Amino acid sequence: MAFLEYARMWKDVYKSQKENATKEMYANIIEKHFIALGTVRLQDIDRIHLQMLLNNAEGKNRTQQQIYMTFRQVLKSAVADHLFPANVYEDLFKNMESIKYKAKEKRPLTEYERKAVFKADFDEQDKIYVYIIFGCGLRREEAIALTIFDVNLKQKEISITKAHSLAHGSPEEKKPKSDNGYRSVPIPSVIFPDVERYIQKLKASGKTYLFTMRNGRPITKSSYDKMWSRILKRMQEVSKEEITGLTSHVFRHNYCANLCYQIPKISIKKIAQLMGDTEAVVLNVYNHIILEKEDAEAAVNDAMGR
Repeated sequence: MAFLEYARMWKDVYKSQKENATKEMYANIIEKHFIALGTVRLQDIDRIHLQMLLNNAEGKNRTQQQIYMTFRQVLKSAVADHLFPANVYEDLFKNMESIKYKAKEKRPLTEYERKAVFKADFDEQDKIYVYIIFGCGLRREEAIALTIFDVNLKQKEISITKAHSLAHGSPEEKKPKSDNGYRSVPIPSVIFPDVERYIQKLKASGKTYLFTMRNGRPITKSSYDKMWSRILKRMQEVSKEEITGLTSHVFRHNYCANLCYQIPKISIKKIAQLMGDTEAVVLNVYNHIILEKEDAEAAVNDAMGR
């Protein structure tokens, strides 16, 4: 059996239950990179083949990391399937250095981006999308899956019970990212009047989803990209500074960063609940903000004072 053939089978059989984005990553690595090995037999694979793939992706650290990770997973599976010798597997990776990659540091909104959120002349649907990711910190896939039934105007909160994957272009309903993803978040007063008017308008027109295409169907990947382009254009029109690198996830990071600045008025546990993450994730990503707020000298004096 060829290594490429086994890698494709591995993806289809052992990774079929993974998130669409993860499956697409594996497919991309196999079809765009592993394909360079052509008909090399699985049992003939050695470190030179992995190094060749890495060399082909020189300068692309993230891609090299994914190649290394996928290559290793495929061979580990082949060992478990008794198709590749375990000792060769161990020797192969013992003599290979793992690929180091550091993701770009996450950032909150800049001051001019924050001002643009409320100054921009958005289309109504675009405005509510921006307001919700700004004021509620939802992930993109959580926001686009919202329906009128997820918004409780009396309690002034939004419930997150599902998400929409856009990995294949067409929306595909899925569960939240983890069990922590099931949650309710308050709607801040700064955006509530606009959200309330929008929800009441949707109810009156008999619509269900908050964000749709012109035909009333849930947003696809292409329609989302067009919406985001409109949002960026409108924000740029009212900003004196150039807006670059702004994504939905920047809004989510901004939401959490601002909550962290409210400690101890709000606990890390509660922030994690609102984010749909674990406390460990919040501490890992936002620890620098928490440390900024610490005043060890004052805390010791208060604790030991009489």
